Amino acid sequence: MASSDSKVVVLGTGGTIAGSAATAADSIGYRAASLGVEALVAAVPALAEQPLECLQVAQLDSKDMDFAVWQALAAAVAQQLQRPAVAGVVITHGTDTLEETAYFLHRVLAPPKPVVLTAAMRPATALLADGPQNLLDAVTLARAAAWRGVQAVLGGRVYAAADLRKRHGWHLEAFGAGDAGVLGLIQDGRVQRFRELRAAGPHPAAAALPADAAQWPIVDIVVSHAGARAESIDALLAAGVQGLVIAGTGNGSVHRALLQAAQRALAAGVPVLRASRCLDGGVVEGAGGALPDALPGCGALTPWQARIELMLDLLVRRAP
Repeated sequence: MASSDSKVVVLGTGGTIAGSAATAADSIGYRAASLGVEALVAAVPALAEQPLECLQVAQLDSKDMDFAVWQALAAAVAQQLQRPAVAGVVITHGTDTLEETAYFLHRVLAPPKPVVLTAAMRPATALLADGPQNLLDAVTLARAAAWRGVQAVLGGRVYAAADLRKRHGWHLEAFGAGDAGVLGLIQDGRVQRFRELRAAGPHPAAAALPADAAQWPIVDIVVSHAGARAESIDALLAAGVQGLVIAGTGNGSVHRALLQAAQRALAAGVPVLRASRCLDGGVVEGAGGALPDALPGCGALTPWQARIELMLDLLVRRAP
C-alpha cells in the first residue's frame, strides 16, 4: 500500500458515471457526461480526506470515444505516473467503450503503478447510483502498489484490462472477464486477490503513435452472419480501409461470401484477422493449425481488442 500522503490522480472522461437526469427515478433517459470529475469526487464523502488531484481529460459519452481522446488520455496517464508523489491513477469512463479504452491503455503503457478505470451503469443523479462506490473502490485499488498495471473496478470486482467484456446493456453487473475470471474483489476497502495480472510489456508501436490521431491506421470490423454479403468488405476496401477484423460465428467461422472478399483484401495487401463474435472463448485453432483457406485467427482477443492490436501492428509496419 502506498504511503498515506501519496496522491491518487483522478482523470475524468465523462460517461454515465458523470450523467444526470431530470429525476432520481430515471436511469435510462439521462444525459451522459454532464458532471465534471471534481463533482464526482465531491459526491463521495469517504474521499474527502484523501490526497487526490482531479483532471478533466475529456467530457463525452463513451459511445463517441475517438483516437484523439485515447491519445490525450495515454499521455496524461504517462505524465502522472512519472511523478514520485503519485501512487496511481484512476480514470472515470463510460461503460460503452470501457473495454476498448482499457485494452488500448494496456497495450501502449507499461504502468509501474496501478491504473484503474471505473464507470457506472446508472447516472450520478439516480436514487441508487453505483458510481460513488465504484469510484471509492477504484481509488482504494490505485493506492495499492502491488496492483500495478491497467485494471477496471466495477461492482466490487477487479478486472484485468485484457479480460474485460461488457456483457449486458443495462444490468448493474454488466461486465465479465471471459474464461480468465476476475483478478480479485474489493469489499469494505479491503482487496482480495485471486490471481496475478499477466505481465505484458507495451506493444512495439507504443512509442510510434502519431501525435495526430487522424494519421492512425484505419481498421474496421465486419460481422459474419446469415446472408452476409461480400459487398460489405468491398465497400470498405474502396473507402481506403487499411486493415480488417471479421467477427466470425462460433469459433471464428466466416460466411463464404465474406471469406471470398477477405481473400481479395489479402491479395490487395490489406491484412485480415478472424475473431469470434461470441464474448467468451475466442478463436482456437485445431491441432494442425488453421485450415488452408482460413484467415489468421486472433486467439482469445475480442473483435474490438483485435482491431486495436491490428492497428498497432500496422503502425509498426509503417515505421521506417
